[in-house]
Amino acid sequence: MYASVRRYEGNAGLADELSSRADEVRIVVGGIPGFRAYYLLRTGDGVTTVSVFDDEAGAAESTRAAGAWVAENLADMAIAPPQVTTGEVALSF
Repeated sequence: MYASVRRYEGNAGLADELSSRADEVRIVVGGIPGFRAYYLLRTGDGVTTVSVFDDEAGAAESTRAAGAWVAENLADMAIAPPQVTTGEVALSF
């Protein structure tokens, strides 16, 4: 399994916006082959999302697809590009 973690800083309203559009987010990320799970975390300074896939290609595609969706659908929120970490899941239970 592979995970992609995207950390969006400085936009506390992003969590509410993504939550209100959960069906759209589900289609974008959940439609990628190998999808396993998606998590959205409210953090003190913004939002962190975690996407889990069967393979590295799915995790990488989730970052590309999420970025394209945010740019197209949330342009008015002036969201800075996220800090992205992608890697193999070493432990899961």
